[in-house]
Amino acid sequence: MAAQVPARYVSAADRETFAAAVADMLAGIGPALLPVAGPELPAETHPTVPAGVDVVIETSGSSGIPKRIAHSRHALLHSARATERMLGGPGTWLSALPGNYIAGLQVLVRSHLAGTTPAYLPPGPFDPAVFEAHARLMFARTPGRRYVSLVPAQVQRVLEHSEVLAEFDAVLVGGQAIPEPLRERARIAGVNLVRTYGASETGGGCVYDGVPLPGVTATIIAGEIRLSGPLLALGYLAADGTWDGIRTDAAFAEATEDTERALRTGDTGEIVDGVLAVHGRIDNVLISGGINVSLDRIDRVARDAGLEDAVAVAAPDERWGQVPVVFTAVPDADPEARLDRIRAACAEQIGREARPRAIILLPEMPLLASGKPDRRALAART
Repeated sequence: MAAQVPARYVSAADRETFAAAVADMLAGIGPALLPVAGPELPAETHPTVPAGVDVVIETSGSSGIPKRIAHSRHALLHSARATERMLGGPGTWLSALPGNYIAGLQVLVRSHLAGTTPAYLPPGPFDPAVFEAHARLMFARTPGRRYVSLVPAQVQRVLEHSEVLAEFDAVLVGGQAIPEPLRERARIAGVNLVRTYGASETGGGCVYDGVPLPGVTATIIAGEIRLSGPLLALGYLAADGTWDGIRTDAAFAEATEDTERALRTGDTGEIVDGVLAVHGRIDNVLISGGINVSLDRIDRVARDAGLEDAVAVAAPDERWGQVPVVFTAVPDADPEARLDRIRAACAEQIGREARPRAIILLPEMPLLASGKPDRRALAART
């Protein structure tokens, strides 16, 4: 068993302290970091992690079961160097995403590598007017290249408000597919929109506009996208800080004589002329506003709330990328009240992103030969 070494919790909300802690971590000084979102730190006073782990990113994943992803500083720095090379050089970043998420953390890593200090949006809900004000303040104070990392819903809101995104040298957009109308709108506005694809396990986006970062390899095995390279996470940790071997072995394919160690992404796709195209999730998950939402969980919550035959599927949405809709063959005398009840239950038990946009009534539910609902047929109706 690997030796355990000290770690410490640090609040990503305390920006100055967090930035200093990240700089020490990248220099190999001090304990491993366990970033948390808010100012309150866990009661555990002496956490530990396996030797070689430098930072742990916790994410709920699509099932709502927390994942604790262990990274080395070497992987994070490789990602930052590759990003800098792909974007055309170092620059100043506007931080618009929480530092306890991999995208927010990487803004600090890239800034440390570039020798720049990131600008920050104030805490609170995303406001395009506030974003523009802070972007222009950053432009006035910092020469050179300027970058920002956003999710599609943020891009759309800013485009609706102003033309400030066109003044960034690159706007990285990840977390979900970018709707084609949004891409076209950004192009017309002169925005250098860079589509990123990756995961917390790959240090964030590692494929830019379909092209892997330097050192990264994308392959398709049995229809599934696999990503490999020196920026991969070490694996997953259990709640007690030790290795979660079962989860790690399930997610990562170990190296062989012919292949590198790789992340099994759970996404389907294809590679044409060296460019990766991502088609969607293998499992039953949608991505709304950069947040993974389990459609199976929506089914269960809706059924528990009285809609006994509920089947949720993903519907395209220009702002959020995808949103859930629920199908049923059970009529209701007050369909609006039923929708309100189901939306409230999903928001409470799963999150706001899980609220169905609509409940669609069918004369009968399409079924497969197995008797299960035909989700493909339902999705075609959205």
